[in-house]
Amino acid sequence: MADDVKQLILEQTRKLHRDRAAAEQGFVPGVTPIMPSGAVLDEDDRAALVEQALEMRIASGATALRFERLFAKAIGVRKAHLTNSGSSANLLAVASLTAPELGDKRLRPGDEVITVAASFPTTVNPLLQHGLMPVFVDVDLGTYNTTVERVEAALTPKTRMIMMAHTMGNPFPVAEIRQLCKDRGLFLVEDNCDAVLSTYQGRITGTFGDYSTVSFYPAHHLTMGEGGCILSDSLELARITESMRDWGRDCWCEPGQDNKCLKRFDYQMGDLPYGYDHKYIFSHVGYNLKATDIQAALGLTQLTKLEDFVAARRRNWRRLRDGLDGTPGLLLPEATPGSDPSWFGFVITLTADAGFERRALVDFLQSRNIGTRLLFAGNLARQPAYRNEPYRVSGSLENSDIITERTFWIGVFPGVTAEMIDYMTSSIREFAERRH
Repeated sequence: MADDVKQLILEQTRKLHRDRAAAEQGFVPGVTPIMPSGAVLDEDDRAALVEQALEMRIASGATALRFERLFAKAIGVRKAHLTNSGSSANLLAVASLTAPELGDKRLRPGDEVITVAASFPTTVNPLLQHGLMPVFVDVDLGTYNTTVERVEAALTPKTRMIMMAHTMGNPFPVAEIRQLCKDRGLFLVEDNCDAVLSTYQGRITGTFGDYSTVSFYPAHHLTMGEGGCILSDSLELARITESMRDWGRDCWCEPGQDNKCLKRFDYQMGDLPYGYDHKYIFSHVGYNLKATDIQAALGLTQLTKLEDFVAARRRNWRRLRDGLDGTPGLLLPEATPGSDPSWFGFVITLTADAGFERRALVDFLQSRNIGTRLLFAGNLARQPAYRNEPYRVSGSLENSDIITERTFWIGVFPGVTAEMIDYMTSSIREFAERRH
């Protein structure tokens, strides 16, 4: 009887979704909002959320574990651990690399970490939170990524790690930077939040570093509403990460599991008495950054559509690139040589001789219900949050300043249709050709 009721509820949930989708109006230029990013959700997603709620799976459990296994396989690494956000995944990556069991390799306060100035804050914040010194380098306009030459110029005897994002889904030269890290004994963390299934030299991003991180916020390639993931091919690092994510406890039993090691009451660690319950022995100063089974259920249905989502992003980006080619006053984006990006957005920088300012173009697009975003924080060194924080700048940040003044982006996510792309293209062309 209970199963029949459950199936009826799920059938009605699917019907509700179809009815709402059927009631939606088609695209009306200038009236229908064109968002720069957003989640694309279908009836499978809605039903998955309701089913988990009906089963009262409200904490992290079997569904989260299943997603971790499947997502690790999709990316091509051995271990994935869900977190409550991509920002938390970045925090865990840095925290885990300070673990005592890493010995002399561990990160310590005062160590330098090379990163880019044109970035999102939570790629850099964990460095400051652990007493590390961010070293900002500039990026190229067009790709919006740094170069190996800039990274090499920033190296000092204090450099211990390189941590940066694949900007807007466009890979930085990660194979060369990985080799640099190997040669110099440095850690590498890829912030892969914008770049799921991007490739560099035929290899998926997120598989080059000691760690990579992903976000499942609605703007990203897959969504759980909130949520994130930290991935690694190293079983040693993955074990540290799991402990730090899960309060810092030493026990590796899964939720609801007891005595997997068959010696739960036979450990002696620290100054605790022999036989102290292993589930309550803490070997790291950790957090609770887990996601829930409800979130993971949505992630599982989204994961089945990942390749289609990525194909749509690439198709939309290409249509925009072709449609805007030759528009006066605009520097259009380019893929990093050797890469096939899974694009997060379409980045536009106004040229010095454009004849108009970013604000004027953005306001014009907004008047036509075309949403825009800036390239995250622009030059982080100019943000008020970092005014009194320690950091070092290597070389000029000229391009990061240009990004702060003249760059913005528009959407390519799968919810953007070809009709919307053409409307954005014609609107930008109309404005630029009139004002240039």
